[in-house]
Amino acid sequence: PTGSGKTSTLYTALNEINDADRKIITIEDPVEYQLRGVNQIQVSEKAGLTFARGLRSILRHDPDVILIGEIRDQETAQIAVQASLTGHLVFSTLHTNDAPGALTRLVDMGVEPYLVASSLEAVLAQRLVRVLCERCKQPDDSPAARAFKGQVGIPLATVIYRSVGCPACRQTGFYGRHAIFEWMDSDDEIRQLILKNASSDAIRDAARRAGMQTLAEDGWRLVRLGRTTVEEVLSVTTAKEIERTTQKTALAEAGKEPAARSAP
Repeated sequence: PTGSGKTSTLYTALNEINDADRKIITIEDPVEYQLRGVNQIQVSEKAGLTFARGLRSILRHDPDVILIGEIRDQETAQIAVQASLTGHLVFSTLHTNDAPGALTRLVDMGVEPYLVASSLEAVLAQRLVRVLCERCKQPDDSPAARAFKGQVGIPLATVIYRSVGCPACRQTGFYGRHAIFEWMDSDDEIRQLILKNASSDAIRDAARRAGMQTLAEDGWRLVRLGRTTVEEVLSVTTAKEIERTTQKTALAEAGKEPAARSAP
């Protein structure tokens, strides 16, 4: 969603690979920050410069890396996929609820499943949660907190915290924000599911078997570390995600399924 830190993540990725030997061109709406050594183009609908039209122009300059601010329509999606298949490294964003949803979203936009399967390397979903103020946070040992620990697999002995408020955080109880992530690699099983036009639920199940950690699970990691609250994670994840986490915890406790690996 808007305000989830996508642009910051994309720019960080570009800065990591940016060097004199790589030609990087972006098309954005708007250009939020100037990147040194990167050619950045601003979309202008009034002037007729759409993402699709700008992307076609970019390809004529033979870049090594392309950043598309957002894939909004079928035309842009198809050009982006073709650019990837012709040897360009392409970064972009889509509005979906989670990482598996990006794959089905591209297919729903009219991109052929075999093209999605052939071109996609990985998907990252993210949200932002507020970080607890270190000066005033307090342990949360309420009955609700203890019950929730059991539901999502947080050991009862682990101390989790609640927000309070102090002058340092302007009585908000929080200071700064932290991202939670859901990273999904496109492996052989995922590609086969895309080719079969499988649902996002089927793709998610396969990704989790391969070790994908969901947004909610990464959120609980921050709760265990005392970085944020249960309420913050609940505010940026869906009820369905919480239900899946609870089900997976129950299966792991029963010895039927390993718990998802933690994010590094």
